[in-house]
Amino acid sequence: MKVTEHIENAKGKTLFSFEIIPPQKGKSIQELYDNIDPLMEFNPPFIDVTTSREEYIYIDRGNGLLDKKLTRMRPGTLGICASIKHKYNVDTVPHLLCGGFTKEETEYMLVDCHYLGINNVMALRGDAMKDEQSFVPKAGGNHYAIDLVKQIKDLNCGQYLHEVIDADNKADFCIGVAGYPEKHLESPSLQSDLKRLKEKVDAGADYVVTQMFFDNSKYFAFVEKAREMGITIPIIPGIKPIAVQRHLQVLPQIFRIDLPEDLIDAVDKCKNNADIKQVGIEWAIQQSLELKAAGVPFLHYYSMGKSENIRQIASQVF
Repeated sequence: MKVTEHIENAKGKTLFSFEIIPPQKGKSIQELYDNIDPLMEFNPPFIDVTTSREEYIYIDRGNGLLDKKLTRMRPGTLGICASIKHKYNVDTVPHLLCGGFTKEETEYMLVDCHYLGINNVMALRGDAMKDEQSFVPKAGGNHYAIDLVKQIKDLNCGQYLHEVIDADNKADFCIGVAGYPEKHLESPSLQSDLKRLKEKVDAGADYVVTQMFFDNSKYFAFVEKAREMGITIPIIPGIKPIAVQRHLQVLPQIFRIDLPEDLIDAVDKCKNNADIKQVGIEWAIQQSLELKAAGVPFLHYYSMGKSENIRQIASQVF
């Protein structure tokens, strides 16, 4: 079932969903199951599965020289989606990236999704590689998320990259895109960023999931401005609980977000990471309750493969 259909069927009730990351190469999927199992009591209609782009590693040749090789540390997004769908009978949403993928590779993944009955996808540009100062698309790949949205919409119409397929059983993907309540880190302004979001919606996006935020007023203002611009599709808030001290530095640095002073003060008073984790849980519970009271369609949690804090939050909210 499509994410938008889940929202329609809920008739105003706020639903629970979360995002996971694939295990690193060489690890077992059982660890992933162990973290999903405790969250299934909250009946998530869908689970997002991230996709990692390629990265460079350096292999010592033994003579003082290094070989620079491309690798993917967390492959298997589609296989994990299929496995979760089969094991838990829940919809999955694989992330599709522009970065690191050609248009042909994207088409192959979409075709495989269609074969497997996966009809929700998240269309993202993706980040720059670690050794690049700015995003560089792969040769033959999509440059921006809007290009990816257009390719998915073309496939929904039976229009493939190099041919038109005459088939009754066409793809019918529900397309999610990202929204940034505090603007994308590369955007010159929030208004400019909203214009890019409107373009993605006009190209065929069906719903928005926001980047994490820790001040609900940022989300409410973002939604209001989006509605004023004519963006009418569902805007799902993304929530991530603070868990360790370094989040105070890492999250603002990576995602260009502001943390509320009250949250910073509470974390600074903690004696250890266990105390910080509890502060993060309590903060996320209050965020979630306020958002739920406002009637958001979903509360979407960024679990990063760990479920205990998400379970504690959800038990107080759902």
